[in-house]
Amino acid sequence: MVTAGRELSLGYFDHPPASWWLSSGAARAFGTEAPWAVRLPFILLFAISQGLVWQIGCLISDRRAAFWAVAALNVSPVFGITTGSWVLPDGPLDAALLGAALCLLHALPSTGRKALVWWAATGLCAGLALFAKYSAVLTIGGACLYLLSSRAHRHWLARPEPYVAGILALAVFFPVLIWNASHGWASFAFQADRAAGIRFRPLMPLQTLAGEALFVLPWIWVPMMIVFVRTLRRNGTWSERMLAWLAAPPILVFALISAWSSQRILYHWAAPGYLMLFPLLGAAISERLDRAGIRRLLAGSAALVLASVTVVATQIQFDWLGGKLAAAMRTDPTAEGLDWTSIRDDLLARGLLPPGTVAAAFNWRDAGKIGHALGPDVTMLCPSTDSRQFGFANPLRNFTGKDVLLLSLIPPERAIIEAQRWFRSVEILPGTSVRLNGRILRAVTVMQGQGLLLRP
Repeated sequence: MVTAGRELSLGYFDHPPASWWLSSGAARAFGTEAPWAVRLPFILLFAISQGLVWQIGCLISDRRAAFWAVAALNVSPVFGITTGSWVLPDGPLDAALLGAALCLLHALPSTGRKALVWWAATGLCAGLALFAKYSAVLTIGGACLYLLSSRAHRHWLARPEPYVAGILALAVFFPVLIWNASHGWASFAFQADRAAGIRFRPLMPLQTLAGEALFVLPWIWVPMMIVFVRTLRRNGTWSERMLAWLAAPPILVFALISAWSSQRILYHWAAPGYLMLFPLLGAAISERLDRAGIRRLLAGSAALVLASVTVVATQIQFDWLGGKLAAAMRTDPTAEGLDWTSIRDDLLARGLLPPGTVAAAFNWRDAGKIGHALGPDVTMLCPSTDSRQFGFANPLRNFTGKDVLLLSLIPPERAIIEAQRWFRSVEILPGTSVRLNGRILRAVTVMQGQGLLLRP
């Protein structure tokens, strides 16, 4: 996202603009693409999300319940680690969805001008959620389902306020529609294709739910699901039922899609659904805290998460495990968490990165890692049939006929065959590597491609 998002745009191939703008804006503001800079907006957004969970918890229960809701949110890895610090659409998505939920909780019992203000705020937050990730539409759909199912609040469907909220949400999202319309609806088509499939796997939803439970933490997920089911069966206040309806579509839809999808459903996609259940879980923890020993369970969870983060962070910094991970696994995952700056240092020393350098990798993931390591002064291309945002940020047609520095993680004999498909001629150069404290983690094939072709 950092590498391909250097070019500001109204839309992007993978997701709407919010997270791309945040990382790019932070890099420009601080004058660096260092991890602390590009991650800072997402860390701050998670702090806002915690505040919103607290407010929702206080609104539906009390301060004690709100505290335990925020505590559980923090120790759940998919939220406290990935959403809370990674450059992903989930940071702005979660903050905006929680904002919309809080505003809706205020809007439903309000009247007159106050109601219009809260509904308008709900629409703006919903629009910001859509501006972060398309899957926000599922949570918005949950709000509509709640209104249809609630006798107490169904009358809002005959009033103008919800439709004002819908218009405001669409207005915020409108730039994404403009971008897609001018780019062949590429982003919509890409995301919709993930729901397509021709085979039926009836047990796959169970695997998807199990993977989501692992990401949330199983001992948090199980009581959360119990509270969820009980609340949907109308055992709770209207505000609790509303949160359960907001949670239902992301959790259920992605599990169902996995039964036929031709692509793998990633477990964090349903996270916005579980997000809405933390205030309900906090209330349940608060009620049972003394007799169930949940305090010790959450303290143990926090210790587990902190220990895991410490192991990963110190491994990336000091490489104290050495090659032990590579011996136990197919590949050493250390390289995935590491910035590949050793490539840049080596290429600079060899004089291969003069001003105006155009580089390329044949895989969009490698292009992201390598492009971030080389820095914003190097233009990164991705000659591939699946180039993702690189195909829009730096389209190959703008560089046809140019010489390009090629960097590939595939072996030299395969890399040169792939390069010859894209260039008039190719010169293979001495290779480089991703290194940590002198240990080689990834070998990198280096080539000079002369005369880029528009198509292979």
